[in-house]
Amino acid sequence: MKDIAQRAGVSESAVSFALNDRPGVSEVTRDRVRRVAEQLGWRPRTAARALSGEGSATVGLVLARPAATLGVDSFFLQLISGIQEILSERQLGLLFQVVEDVHAECAVYRRWWAEHRVDGVLVVDPRTDDPRPDLLDELGLPGVVIGALPAGDTGRHPGLSQVRADDAGAMAAIVGRLYALGHRRIVHIAGLPSLAHTERRIRSLRIEADRRGLPEARSLTTDYSDTQGAAVTRRVLEEDRPPTALIYDNDVMAAAGAAVTTGLGLRVPGDVSVISWEDSALCRLVRPWLTALSRDSVAFGRIAATELAALLDGGGARTVQVPLPRLIERESLDRARP
Repeated sequence: MKDIAQRAGVSESAVSFALNDRPGVSEVTRDRVRRVAEQLGWRPRTAARALSGEGSATVGLVLARPAATLGVDSFFLQLISGIQEILSERQLGLLFQVVEDVHAECAVYRRWWAEHRVDGVLVVDPRTDDPRPDLLDELGLPGVVIGALPAGDTGRHPGLSQVRADDAGAMAAIVGRLYALGHRRIVHIAGLPSLAHTERRIRSLRIEADRRGLPEARSLTTDYSDTQGAAVTRRVLEEDRPPTALIYDNDVMAAAGAAVTTGLGLRVPGDVSVISWEDSALCRLVRPWLTALSRDSVAFGRIAATELAALLDGGGARTVQVPLPRLIERESLDRARP
């Protein structure tokens, strides 16, 4: 109010009357105050705590993914469960929104900041070329990045903590296990190519393939949906030299891929071994049961929410590494046929 009053050349009480639609100022003054307020990015605060200057007691989470892929994604459901558990203990609300792309996500952050809707944000799916860290720095909005920032981001982000998962180490462990079982033709059916963790998994597969002499190992990207997972599976299995092992970036694609494999008259794991990056009940509802990387996604959410609460309490930004996922071997994994 002081900034608006100085810019408009009126008293702070006049600003209050104008912005709250109360009598006591002329229409000319009211219009001038509102124009100045708009130029300064002011919006009405929507929470009573914000009106009293105590903050909104709310944190934000925006998902920029196709809505059709979220309803069947077990990772996000468990992640949000863990987040909500900590926020409830701290009596913090969660403002959640799904948008089409990262540019729309940035617009949401700007609006939330201008309207004082949230005290901080949880940022998911770091991009290979990600505008969000610099934007949050500019806005002064604290945040926690769930997943490591891309390697190319060398900026100092004083208000951003990171909860990192070792995607490269997990992929190296999978490739090492498949290699030990005699698999030489390995295909990684990956998620969205714009995501930093997808890029790390692809790079790790390439490094391991070069190190072990596996020229036919490769990655193919999808939108995480069962439809694209099934289509890519069919395409690679109909090649002259089909893979003997398939690694899927989520459980939904793995289940769809296993169904396509058996539909083509191939055996899982007799002809093709199948591994899911995410473990869930779905991996134990299909036949054969799917080998999967197991990580505690609920705990992942708890850690992220705890780190954000620490930032809101005035703590410094820091990086937390979550444990390496464990490969649970089930019926879909076996030695490669000679």
